Amino acid sequence: MDASAALHLHAVTITERGVGDTPNVPAWDEAEPLSLPSLDGDVRADVCVVGLGGSGLSAIHELLALGQRVVGIDADTVGGGAAGRNGGFLLAGTVRFYHDAVASLGRERARTIYQLTLDEMDRMTAQTPGVIRRTGSLRVAASIEEEADCALQLAAMRADGFRVEPYEGSEGRGLLFPDDGSFNPLARCRLLARDAIARGARLFENTRAISCTPGAVRTPHGVVFCRRTIVAVDGRLEEVLPELTGRVRTARLQMLASAPAPEVHIPRPVYRRWGYDYWQQLPDHRVVIGGCRDQFGDEEWTSDSTPSAAVQSRLEDVLRRVVGVHAPVSHRWAASVSYSNSALPVLSEVRPRVWAIGAYSGTGNVIGALYGRIVAGLAVTGASDLGAPFRAVS
Repeated sequence: MDASAALHLHAVTITERGVGDTPNVPAWDEAEPLSLPSLDGDVRADVCVVGLGGSGLSAIHELLALGQRVVGIDADTVGGGAAGRNGGFLLAGTVRFYHDAVASLGRERARTIYQLTLDEMDRMTAQTPGVIRRTGSLRVAASIEEEADCALQLAAMRADGFRVEPYEGSEGRGLLFPDDGSFNPLARCRLLARDAIARGARLFENTRAISCTPGAVRTPHGVVFCRRTIVAVDGRLEEVLPELTGRVRTARLQMLASAPAPEVHIPRPVYRRWGYDYWQQLPDHRVVIGGCRDQFGDEEWTSDSTPSAAVQSRLEDVLRRVVGVHAPVSHRWAASVSYSNSALPVLSEVRPRVWAIGAYSGTGNVIGALYGRIVAGLAVTGASDLGAPFRAVS
């Protein structure tokens, strides 16, 4: 059997196992669910937050600290979108490697943003220490060209005083970032939601925003009358706010997880091949892995969040051939995320008193939490001490 026939057979086998039929459930879905009600009737608030993922919940906590009455809604469940279905990486900086961020943003701005994300990681760790592990992260080169790029990143980061080390080990050669970490993203979202409710926020699941106009967010069974609205949706952001079409584009990110794999030891999250492949090993020895989107062209620029046989087959190949895992696959899932056409995510008042944050380009766990705090300050007071470095940039 030739290689193409073998790949086709493997993809068929995955389909027969039920990639399209079994629940699209992430490996993280072992945290206790909230089972919040959907909105039924009209409510009033100072601010309505649309989206109960990491950035939306961060905004809610900041709004509560500012003394606001807050209602939060989500079309799915708390953390049911990309915020609870990603790879669980906590990485400082933006989607661009540090030296590329310096080239596009300027040195002072890139340095300030990187430090703000390091500070945000410390804040997140203090806020939910039980779900975060500060293990560091690895960038591993898959080619001579990528090794050369790692050298450029090393030089730029050291020049600005950030901690980074050359690395060579069983994973390959590249860079070690000792301040990064990993976490259970869904568990953190649920912890933040519980705390927000205890502090007075009213949160509703399975409540889709039909329209966001100044003063009102309309849902299928009720209206949130509010002074201000924050849309903190990553995937399909341009569908919620069509004004952002052209600035953001939705893609599908796919992942899978293995059963416990004691045959490998991966002490910290790893990303390889310019960040297109990434994996980590959990404390119970399971391995979660994602990526391979770039190998399928326009097929993964889609709002469909169902795992596909082709990408899942490629992910499993990386799991076996590169990572060295022999344990069976236990979970397969996907999520919609938005990519920005800029060096930075979206942070914008798109309509009067309607703010939007999102399009984190697949790296929103830290910068998304920071954006949530920034937009809360901007929406309520018109200013934020943290917001200046994030002004619009091409």
